[in-house]
Amino acid sequence: MPPKKFADGEKILCYHGPMIYEAKCVRGQMKDKTMQYLVHYAGWNKSYDEWVPENRMLKYNDLNLCKQKEMEQQQGKGSKKRRGGPGLGDKQDKLKKGEVVESTRKRRRGDTALADDDGPSSKSGSSSSSTVMTINIPDALRKCLIDDSDLVNKQKQLVDLPHSCSVAQLLDEYTASIDSDPRNHGVASEVCCGIVEYFNVLLGTQLLYKFERPQYAELVGEDDDKPPSKVYGPQHLLRLFVKLGSTLAHTPMDDQSQEFLLRHINGLLKYISDNKDRYLSLEHYHAPAPEYHRRIS
Repeated sequence: MPPKKFADGEKILCYHGPMIYEAKCVRGQMKDKTMQYLVHYAGWNKSYDEWVPENRMLKYNDLNLCKQKEMEQQQGKGSKKRRGGPGLGDKQDKLKKGEVVESTRKRRRGDTALADDDGPSSKSGSSSSSTVMTINIPDALRKCLIDDSDLVNKQKQLVDLPHSCSVAQLLDEYTASIDSDPRNHGVASEVCCGIVEYFNVLLGTQLLYKFERPQYAELVGEDDDKPPSKVYGPQHLLRLFVKLGSTLAHTPMDDQSQEFLLRHINGLLKYISDNKDRYLSLEHYHAPAPEYHRRIS
């Protein structure tokens, strides 16, 4: 057994999506013949704790703190460039403060895919009185969410990954399908850039079922150069829109900005619904090998 690089209880920095966060190494152990560590992010609810490989962890020192600051500045510059998508540039700070919470209102039938106890993390130690932005998911896509939940949680199947049509590719195709008016095209592209950033940050903590976590650790957890939006596809993107309304409730937006953003999200959802036979086919799922089931237990 190789020696542990990080001690139990050690204060560390940890990559999550495009950012580096302050965290604590809870404990380490051999998993799937590699050393992995249970990490707790400072200021986040324990429901966001996750097992990560060593290559996502950094020692808490001045050099790595400078690297963290540089990455925050880079993300800040990117947010300023995306003014066409109001409210999409502030999510990193909200997540870091643990302010992303799930709506306490009763879930609609279409939210079933994210409502199971075995589903993606949705609990937080905080509550909010902010108004939740209502994202109306088309009925055809609600059925896809229900089928998705059943296939993963009950039939124990996985989405084929890397996906033949990644989230990034789908959004590129949607942008290309919009009216040739360069103003519409440009704004839609900026909004989609914001959606990609949300997806990359939220996937590992809120958009996965328990059964999918070993797959995530294999494909994304050990490859910092390949963001989730280039590995995962429409099935997981659709789950994002169940969560996004409550997430955006903590992003300062006036009514006009909110209406603007909803219009583009609704346009994207209609596009996915119109092309669901291609993007959300049941043929994109498979039953994993017995070895995978042993790793879950």
